[in-house]
Amino acid sequence: MVPRKLHVLSCLFCCLPLVRPFHWQDPPPFDFGSSAWFHKIQSVMSAAGPGHSHIPKGNGSYPVGCTDLMFGYANESAFLRLYYPAQDQDHLDTVWIPNKEYFFGLSKFIGTPQFVGNILHFLYGSKTTPASWNSPLRTGEKYPLIVFSHGLGAFRTIYSAIGIGLASYGFIVAAVEHRDGSASASYYFEDQAAAKAENRTWLYLKMVKQEEAEKVRKQQVRQRAKECSQALSAILDIGHGSPKENILGSDFDVRQLKDAIDGDKIAVIGHSFGGATVIHALSEDQRFKCGVALDPWMFPVSEELYSQIPQPLFFINSAQFQSPKDIMKMKRFYQPGKERKMIAIKGSVHQNFADFTFVTGKIIGTKLTLKGEIDSCVAIDLTNKASLAFLQRHLGLHKDFNQWDSLVEGNDKNLIPGPPSDVVTLSPTLQSSPGSHTQN
Repeated sequence: MVPRKLHVLSCLFCCLPLVRPFHWQDPPPFDFGSSAWFHKIQSVMSAAGPGHSHIPKGNGSYPVGCTDLMFGYANESAFLRLYYPAQDQDHLDTVWIPNKEYFFGLSKFIGTPQFVGNILHFLYGSKTTPASWNSPLRTGEKYPLIVFSHGLGAFRTIYSAIGIGLASYGFIVAAVEHRDGSASASYYFEDQAAAKAENRTWLYLKMVKQEEAEKVRKQQVRQRAKECSQALSAILDIGHGSPKENILGSDFDVRQLKDAIDGDKIAVIGHSFGGATVIHALSEDQRFKCGVALDPWMFPVSEELYSQIPQPLFFINSAQFQSPKDIMKMKRFYQPGKERKMIAIKGSVHQNFADFTFVTGKIIGTKLTLKGEIDSCVAIDLTNKASLAFLQRHLGLHKDFNQWDSLVEGNDKNLIPGPPSDVVTLSPTLQSSPGSHTQN
C-alpha cells in the first residue's frame, strides 16, 4: 500500500471506534462505548504497514473471463456477474467493485457515515481481479453451471476468488446480485430509456429491527431462492438459443453461451445468507442437482425444509461462526438415504470466504476479523477443491477432481471432519453475543 493510502486508511480507523466494527458478513451487536474496540483500532494503527495482498488467480487450466449481465427492467430484473472459461487471458482487467455507490452501501452496512464510502472508494475503487473483462468464451465444450448467492451486506462482485477459482476448472459461475434488501447496494433500470442513459435506480441495504428479524429474513431468503432460479432460467434460455438482451450493453455477446451449458450439471453455492439461500433453492428447484453451503447462516432456514431436500448437500464451515444450535439445525438435514457432508476449516473465520480477506494486509485483516489464523489463500483453495470433488461426485463430471475426495471427508491437516470441534467452547465475546445469529 502506498504511504498516502496508508494515511487515509489510518484516518478511516480513527473514525471506526465511534461506530460499528468492520465485520464483513453478519456483524454482531456492538457496544458503541467499547473501550476494547478502541484499543483494537489503536493497535491496528500502530502496527499497520504496507503489504496488501491480491485476489488469487484460479489454479485450474482454463483462462477466466468475466462479464456483467442484466436481463429485464425494474427491480425484478435478473442481475449477475458471470465467470467463465475464456479463449485467452492476456489482460486481467476486471474491476472488482465497479461503482462508487457500492462503497456507500458498505459504509451503511458497517454503520459509518457516507464519507467513509468515499475513503473505501479511494482505497479500492481501481482494484482489479484476475479475470479478463468481456473476453470471448472458450468454445467447443459444454460447461457445468454454478449459481452463486452472496452473503448479507455483500453483492455480486466480492466473491471473485471463488468464482474465478471454479471457472478456471471449467465451470460457468453466475454470481447473483440479490434485490431483497440484503445487498449493501444494487441497482436496476426503470425502462429502456433509463438503461440507454445509464440512469440507475439504486437500492441500499434494508435495516431490520430485532422484533421483525425472523419474519423479514425468512421473506428475504425465499426471494433470494427465487432470484437464483430466475438467473438459472435466464442462462439456460440463452444456452438453448432463445434470444435475451443484456441491457447493460456489454461487449460480451451472450449468444456465445448457446450450446455451451450442460443443463444436466447445475449446482448452487452460497456463503452465509447465501448458504441459507442454497438450502431454500434446493428445496424449490430440482434443476439444482446439488448444493454447497459455505458457513451458512441458519437463522432464516425453516424447519419444514429438513425433509424436503433430496439433493446432495455439503456444508463447509469456518472454525467458530456456527453456534451449537446452528450445527444441530444442519444435522437435521441428515435424513436417511440422503447425501450430506460437513467439514470445517481450522483457524478460519466467517469472512475467509469473501474477497476482503485478500485485499487487506495481515495485521489489519486479522484485527478486523477479515482473516483467520489460517492463510487466506490456503483456506480458499481448500474450499474450492473440496467443492470441486463434491461436484464431480454429484454432477457426474469426467474430471480429475476426485483427487480431492479426501477433503470432502475432512482428511487434511487444516480440516475438521463434521462440525467445528470448538463449537461448544466459543470465546466469551461470541458466547455473550447471541444476537449475531438472530439479527443478521
